[in-house]
Order: sequence, then structure tokens, then C-alpha cells
Amino acid sequence: MSEPVQTPQTQFKPRIFSGIQPSGGLTLGNYLGALKRFVEKQDEGIETIYCLVDLHAITVWQDPDKLRQQTREGAAAFIAAGIDPARSILFNQSQVTAHAELGWIFNCVARMGWMGRMTQWKDKAGKHAEAASLGLFAYPSLMAADIMAYHATMVPVGEDQKQHLELTRDIAIKFNNDFKVDFFPVVEPIIEGAATRVMSLRDGTKKMSKSDPSDQSRINLTDDADQIAAKIRKAKTDPEPLPETVDGLKDRPEARNLVNIYAALAGHTVDQVIGDFAGAQFGTFKPALADLAVAKLSPITTEMNRLMKDPAEIDRILGKGAERAEAIARPIVDQVYDILGMIRSRG
Repeated sequence: MSEPVQTPQTQFKPRIFSGIQPSGGLTLGNYLGALKRFVEKQDEGIETIYCLVDLHAITVWQDPDKLRQQTREGAAAFIAAGIDPARSILFNQSQVTAHAELGWIFNCVARMGWMGRMTQWKDKAGKHAEAASLGLFAYPSLMAADIMAYHATMVPVGEDQKQHLELTRDIAIKFNNDFKVDFFPVVEPIIEGAATRVMSLRDGTKKMSKSDPSDQSRINLTDDADQIAAKIRKAKTDPEPLPETVDGLKDRPEARNLVNIYAALAGHTVDQVIGDFAGAQFGTFKPALADLAVAKLSPITTEMNRLMKDPAEIDRILGKGAERAEAIARPIVDQVYDILGMIRSRG
């Protein structure tokens, strides 16, 4: 006789999950769009789980030694930015097998049509879709598993990830409907802040990316003060002064990007920044932005460098975090197996 299905109550504990790929150095975009907000959520008293999603990273080929280095560097960035491993759970994805297990189950719940409509799949695969990995196509399904393995109720994301969150909701709803349970929560995206989507310093219409061939397009969290200031001084702008109102930033992507970055670093609204710098030339605004960026980012870089001198300690922190994550995810995934009707040893 099969074991009875255990269905949790519909009142889910508030819990935040989010992750960052350890595929390349982290940037100002990662800090403002993710890390800074992760720290803020940690301080709101909600349970927070943060992950270096190394299984996602290998949807494209990774050099093994670099992947190890980048995973540790990512963990160092989380901690240096203010994530406290004692208050938040911090780990790398591959140490908790529940992610891969639930990812496969969700591959069987999600529909091909849903996955094919994902804009990131279209952007990354492009005209070479047949040469792309199956993992890249199924990436959003694994992302859904990352979230649902913890019954997370909220996920801080940028606008570019909102579609993936909608897919997570669709998968959760379909699973619940297919098996007539109320097992998975319908997760809510948290999209807020002036610079949730930081753009390239060389092209204000493109997202700041660690994979951009031009190092001048981004500020890396490993850049020193001189590099940060130089990149901001050289950032692309237009010849017009800053406008009197926010509406004046329309059709000025580079100006809007720099104002957004200032607002996010300072903790101000865009209106406040425009009020302070209305009519100023970029020769005045850029040095002010450079000083602010150096003041906010240099301590993070210094702490990252200190942490990276002791990789064994970073590995210990990630391992401890994985143990805590496993303690939450394992009972949830075991219940999924029960719901599916799979026989599991209780020994």
C-alpha cells in the first residue's frame, strides 16, 4: 500500500529565495539589481535563502577551475555586500540535490510551448538553437525548482527575470491542479528600486553584463577606486545638461542610466537626484557619481579580497549553508515524490 499523500496547509511561511550565476565576475549591475536588495530583505526579518546557481552556469560550457573560483568569488561578494551567513542561508546550488531532482519533475510538468516562448532562450540561443544545450532550454524549469524546493513565497528579481517568475507560477499552478493538491505556493516577484536594471556604460540601451567583451561597459566588484572613477568618467553620455524633470530623461538612455545608478547607490529617488543636479553638465555630475560609487563599492572590494585569501573558509560557509538548505528542501521534495506516487525507502 502506498504512503498517504501529506499536503501542507495553504498558509505558507513567508520566505525569500534568489540566486546569482557564478559565471564571470559580478558587476555593479549585480550589486544594485540583486546583492543590495538581498541585504535589505535580510534586514526585514523574513527568512532569506541565497544561492550561487552553479547548475545554471553549466548550461553553457564552463572551465572547471574558473567555475570553482567564480563560485567562491560570488560567495565573497554576497558576504562583503552585507549578507550574514548566520542570518541568511548562503550556499551553492549543486550541494543540494533537491534542486536537480525537482528540476526533472518540473521538466515533466512544464510544456514545450511554455519554454519556447521564453525571451531569454530566444536571445541566448538565437539562430543557433539546435547547437544550444538542452539545459539552456530547460533553464527556467530548474529556476522554478530552485524556488519551489523551499516553498519560497517571494523572489527579488530584475525586470528581465519577470517572465521566468511567471513560468514558475504556471508550473506551480499546473502541478497543484494535476494532482489536486494545494502544495506549491504561487510565488510573488519583488521588483523595486531605481536601478533594478543597470545598463551598459557604453550603450544605455543594453543591460550591463559580465559577458560583454568591453570591460569599459561595466564596473566590476573587483575594480579598485581608480578603475571605478575612470570608467564613470569615460561613460557614454550626450551633450545636453541634466533636465529639470524626470520626463526630460526620455529618449536619453545613457543619461537615464547614470542618474538611476546615482539614485540607487545613494538610496534616493530619481526625482531627488534630478532636483539636486537639474541643469548640471556631465562634467559636474560624473565626478559626483564617481565619488559616490567609490565610497559605496570600495569597501566591498576590499572585503572580497580579504575573504578570497581563505578559500577554505568560504567553502566551509557554503557547506554549512547547504546543510541548512537541505534541511528545508528535503522534506518538501520527499512530499513531492509521495504526491507523484513514487515509492521511497523510509529506512
